[in-house]
Amino acid sequence: MKHIVIGDLHGRDAWQQINIRNYERIVFIGDYVDSYELPDLAILKNLKKIVSLKKRYPDKIVLLLGNHDVQYLHFPRHQITGFRPSMQPVLTSLFNKNRELFQMAYQQDNYIFTHAGITNSWYNEFLRLPVLESVRQENDTIAALINRVETTTQRYLLYATSIYRGGYSNGSFLWADYKETSIDMLNNYHQVVGHTQVPHIHTINYSHKSVTYTDILHHQTKFLELDI
Repeated sequence: MKHIVIGDLHGRDAWQQINIRNYERIVFIGDYVDSYELPDLAILKNLKKIVSLKKRYPDKIVLLLGNHDVQYLHFPRHQITGFRPSMQPVLTSLFNKNRELFQMAYQQDNYIFTHAGITNSWYNEFLRLPVLESVRQENDTIAALINRVETTTQRYLLYATSIYRGGYSNGSFLWADYKETSIDMLNNYHQVVGHTQVPHIHTINYSHKSVTYTDILHHQTKFLELDI
């Protein structure tokens, strides 16, 4: 299955250069908002176009949430640097009205796509959440389980902030830092992430596991293509 992955946009409309007919899955890695350069209206128009694209191609488009997005989805919780009070009412409304179009994780075979990446340390904590006993289903993928937990009141661990990003714990897939994912990447899976700005798309490989970093649109317009 041919995939193309779009890194952190922060209001940019570079995704419109992609010919969606050429791909079976188009994965947006999250962080659609909170630009340091673009005005409110440009950011909002861009996000509305992305939402419309998902509605037009619901099975082809995958919209992941990033840490900059969930602060509006779950306002007033999880506020971070870059938060725009001027945009809060309209973004909170837009994200909540279209909540079913967004997800926290996407998985195809042993490839997992999240905003920041999953580490073994965080995943081991996640597996101890009491809520798993009630929401786990047979043959769940990791992504499916994460997405289901996010709908419960015990979603707190999904928002754990890395000690490298000003938090006090192992960073979750929304907040894991490069320093964590590059050395403690989830065993037996290949991951695709954004979140940490890098000068070019690159992959760190270990035996039977890897992480590919895609947050480059601040530097150049390029997207990751994968055939899974």
